[in-house]
Amino acid sequence: MRDLVDLYFEEHSIVNHHIASFNDFIASEGKPDNRMQAILDDMRIPTDDAERGIIKLDKDRTGGVQYYIRIGRQRDESGNIDHQAPATIHVAPPTIKEANGYKHDLTPMEARLRNVTYEASVEVDFTLYKEDSDGRLVLADPTRNPPYERVEVGKLPIMVKSRGCVLDRANIEKAEERDLNDSEYLQKLIEAKEDPRDPGGYFIIGGTERVLITLEDLAPNRVMVEYSERYGARVEVAKVFSQKDGYRALTLVEKKKDGMVMVTVPATTSAIPIIALMKALGMESDAEICKVISSNPEMDTIVYANIENSFDKKTYQPNGFHTTEDAIAFLERNFAAGQAKEYRTKKVESILDRSLLPHLGDKKEDRMKKAIYLGRVARSVLELSRGERKEDDKDHYSNKRLKLAGDLMEDLFRTSFNSLMKDLKYQLERNWSRKKGDCRIASSIRPDLLSHKLIHALATGNWVGGRAGVSQLLDRTTNMSSMSHLRRVTSSLTRSQPHFEARDLHSTQWGRLCPSETPEGQNCGLVKNLALITDVSEGLSDSDLMWMIRDCDLQPVNTPGAARVYVNGDLKGSNGNPVKLVSDIREKRRCGLLPYEVNIHYDPEMNEVIINSDEGRLRRPLLVVKDGRTILSRKHIEGIRDGKIRWDDLFREGIIEWIDAEEEEDAFIAIEAFDTPSRCPHCDKALSSANVDWMNPGREGDAELVCKVCGGSMTVPSKITKDHTHMEVDPMVIIGIASGRVPFPEHNSAPRVTMGAGMAKQALGVSAANYRIRPDTRGHLLHYPQMPMVQTKEMEYIGYNHKPAGQNFCIAVFSYHGYNIEDAIVMNKSSVQRGLGRSTFLRSYR
Repeated sequence: MRDLVDLYFEEHSIVNHHIASFNDFIASEGKPDNRMQAILDDMRIPTDDAERGIIKLDKDRTGGVQYYIRIGRQRDESGNIDHQAPATIHVAPPTIKEANGYKHDLTPMEARLRNVTYEASVEVDFTLYKEDSDGRLVLADPTRNPPYERVEVGKLPIMVKSRGCVLDRANIEKAEERDLNDSEYLQKLIEAKEDPRDPGGYFIIGGTERVLITLEDLAPNRVMVEYSERYGARVEVAKVFSQKDGYRALTLVEKKKDGMVMVTVPATTSAIPIIALMKALGMESDAEICKVISSNPEMDTIVYANIENSFDKKTYQPNGFHTTEDAIAFLERNFAAGQAKEYRTKKVESILDRSLLPHLGDKKEDRMKKAIYLGRVARSVLELSRGERKEDDKDHYSNKRLKLAGDLMEDLFRTSFNSLMKDLKYQLERNWSRKKGDCRIASSIRPDLLSHKLIHALATGNWVGGRAGVSQLLDRTTNMSSMSHLRRVTSSLTRSQPHFEARDLHSTQWGRLCPSETPEGQNCGLVKNLALITDVSEGLSDSDLMWMIRDCDLQPVNTPGAARVYVNGDLKGSNGNPVKLVSDIREKRRCGLLPYEVNIHYDPEMNEVIINSDEGRLRRPLLVVKDGRTILSRKHIEGIRDGKIRWDDLFREGIIEWIDAEEEEDAFIAIEAFDTPSRCPHCDKALSSANVDWMNPGREGDAELVCKVCGGSMTVPSKITKDHTHMEVDPMVIIGIASGRVPFPEHNSAPRVTMGAGMAKQALGVSAANYRIRPDTRGHLLHYPQMPMVQTKEMEYIGYNHKPAGQNFCIAVFSYHGYNIEDAIVMNKSSVQRGLGRSTFLRSYR
């Protein structure tokens, strides 16, 4: 189905994933629900204050008057954000201020030539409130119109070709006040001194181009069960990396040798019995605890032993723990021994509500949900110890999430902006004591604090969370090396350890990561590259998804015999007919009633329905097959060729869908619809799948083909059966852009394809069309680059023939007095003198 691949690359660039992710992050007109705004809406200073989007000044330092500064959007009485409220954060177009005070627009080429950062001003609307004598919130200055104060808080580096860039097509059309066709847009890029075929997707920091490498990490909010070695003994352990709003907390549940199940909670040093924690969370009934943990009668004895142990007066003085109050008193003695009662209570509440499983909520009413979730984790540990389930596969791609440029910038901006707001709070309180009543934001804020943190991280690659090498200098040796660098995926595992399983190809990487394009040496298998057509999910909030599936008959969590339903790792309810639930949700997605971000999987062994809509899932497109035939018909193919059908139209009609690794476990996928005959029976020409036209897609029975050379028709048996659920878009999309340059990789040795992909990135050519004015420190230019005589289809999609690398050499293979032994080459002197393989090395000195 080359028509589908052609259609995708007509509408998407080769680095579309990075640009789409950054566009989702940056605040822009017409998109108030961006990630920058979400950071402001959820921020609270000090952190123990309940209300979000508010900075609360210390009453003792402001003359006894309680002041509040709102930086997030307004919320209703139930605490939900009013989405009709105007945005409070704004990003201006990139500008530069000259020494004489003149300010003008900044283009990427000017930033490169002048060694400056390509950045834009970030402005925030601050609204100052105070409490009146009745305790109500009123505006501190009722005469101000508008009521907020808009202040510049710093500079944000802008990704080239993103929505905030002056080269973005929508921004150029807005400035021109008219729509541009493709040739006019390319001409505008040339006028801006840009290479019109440059993909963008990188930043310019101090005049140098830097790219944020996509990071591969373990998925948060998922239960991972494994064996662990403790003092020479094998122990069953379950881990949950619970994550919410940038805060990540690890909760460990393990079964000791004596059968006791213990929990290690964040912000604590010692493990505590799971029964104590579940009772402290509000689950007092021993019968209910047993019901939540145990999955069969044989497991009951272990649970009973844990419950009986909780009544031991010697171990848990004075009387063990029978009630919630007893369990909380036990936790107080463990977590804050010797402290005042008020401090102990506050400490335990903070651990239960904020540190323990934060993705399930941070309020008291969420405690029962956490108790049920802990029971599920304990059940997984006991099932592993009894041999009823296997260890979870860490390398399965359903257990991995990717962090793109937008996700990484979100983490960096959250910590940097949080530091700025804490500093603002300190400066305001200090200014109040020095100048009575002075609460002006503009004179108290220090914008350089935010700008410096953002630029320092991008310039050095040292990111929040202790990661290094996140930002790298963009490889501009060749055009192919630049595009490959922008599609790179790196693992956080250390390079010095073997990690054989992590380096191996995994079956769930099929169609998502290129099986051949990986470096040789210590990075082998840890540094990977995306396959040709992939999508990284942008995410959909749990609340929005629950509202969309509200009519799917979700029952209470403890319904007997019902399958439990998890949404992004959060236990939301149960359902008595999970197979029908999964089928209904898939049909809704294919009809356009649910977003494409949603994927669903039913695990019959655990009797669980897992719905995912979080960001970072690497997905691939598959054609939907129903009753032994594709939904795609001949009418659709002709519509694609006539330009009447777009890529997104195929999803709206349920012809194609994005599938993640979890949902793919439920799929049976056909590689091809038919086997192409080796030769045409009419003209005797050799045939491949690209030389025939499938005339009856969407119909049952044999496949009717037409030879594109002579127009002769033929019939071959169909390979699609009633059992198939999906079919590949095209077998060629399982490899990446560098491997796609190797002709016939399926007939080649795998190590040779890997070497070919590596050498494709080293072949000199024209790295950029504007190389004459680019201030690159080092550059290579081949004098006479040529288009390859043997072409592959992937070369069209990456524009290889517009910026080719290498030359077509005429060679003879024979012995020449032993000089060309092994892989040596004897070159003709006159061909070298005429410029064969001649290149120039360019170096800029600053």
